[in-house]
Amino acid sequence: MLRCRLIPSAVVTVVLLQGVAMVLMFGWYGRLMPSESTAPRGKVHVLLLSSWRSGSSFLGQVFSQHPNVFYLMEPGWHVWTTLRQPGARALRMALRDLMRSIFQCDLSVLEAYTPDQRNVSHLFMWSQSRALCSPPACPLTPRHSLSDEAECRRHCNIRGLQKAEEACHSYSHVVLKEVRFFELESLYPLLRDPTIDLRIIHLIRDPRAVARSRGQAIRSLLRDSALVLEKGDKPVTDSDLHVLQEVCRSHVRIYETAMLKPPDFLRGRYKMVRYEDMVRDPLAEVEDLYKFVDLEMTPQLQDWIYKVTHGKGKGSRNEAFKITSRNAEDVSQAWRTTLPHSMVQRIQQVCKGAMSLLGYQLVDSEKEQKRLDLDLVASRKRHHFSWLPSKTTQLPMW
Repeated sequence: MLRCRLIPSAVVTVVLLQGVAMVLMFGWYGRLMPSESTAPRGKVHVLLLSSWRSGSSFLGQVFSQHPNVFYLMEPGWHVWTTLRQPGARALRMALRDLMRSIFQCDLSVLEAYTPDQRNVSHLFMWSQSRALCSPPACPLTPRHSLSDEAECRRHCNIRGLQKAEEACHSYSHVVLKEVRFFELESLYPLLRDPTIDLRIIHLIRDPRAVARSRGQAIRSLLRDSALVLEKGDKPVTDSDLHVLQEVCRSHVRIYETAMLKPPDFLRGRYKMVRYEDMVRDPLAEVEDLYKFVDLEMTPQLQDWIYKVTHGKGKGSRNEAFKITSRNAEDVSQAWRTTLPHSMVQRIQQVCKGAMSLLGYQLVDSEKEQKRLDLDLVASRKRHHFSWLPSKTTQLPMW
């Protein structure tokens, strides 16, 4: 019988060739199949979902000033002001795809919505992002310091988006604030994406207070109002209550989807917060939100949050889009003494269902409206915002 005898060097050669073949095969296979390594390790993505004049700029700053957060304020503004489609519904997918890219720190998507010779300053409200005022985006503000918006505007207008993209990659959390989603279904692909760990914080506010605040910035909201009402670029008149009605409906729609009949991939990834609760006990509420998204409170942020919500300012037209130190709880109740009761009645009529569901008590008279000792916000002990056991729970009728 003949026996095949291999010399040691031949055996080594065969083993090496087999090893190379295995490496090549797995490398090829790995390119075909999604790998867990493509997911950002430990990176958390947060969507602050709200509507205009609901306190979302303050909530945005609560996250923007955190040293672990890369924050952008309303990147969807670029979509709405660049694409001239009939209305909000037609722009949902473009807005979602923009957010997907930004969550993954691919800011090249913004090139479609900004000038060819772009600067960081071409990004909407860019100076409200501490991350764009700090290294590596800009050397002005140390990473663990609070940013100064005016100083940032003067010193951090950097050409191109490369440094901003580099900064995004260096943070554990990417937080985007948006006021242009009116339902959750269009976000489902992001919630299913294994490379995106998405948490949604849904901020709501008493629609009577929203109406009062909208009155201070009505001209700035005309284009957005037209898109909400599916009017495109057509001018709209007497639209404010119609827009408010759509906003109220969207809050109910979002809440119902998330709390009454959520898909499995949404459970535990949605949290609703009322602006009124935030201003009554800001430190506790913010700490709870941080916990939801795996952030920790810092002494510096505690001090900043307290000061910015316990100032002497009352809020004015000139401060409509600014975060200034003010008595936030007093501002939240300002509608009760400034809005005519006839207007309050109209708001309650178009938003009655949402107000009942979300814990806002109606007023039946001007006297009741102006009784500031009468609490119109249901306490959490009596009004729970938690997962409901049954999908058959009935919503209030419009």
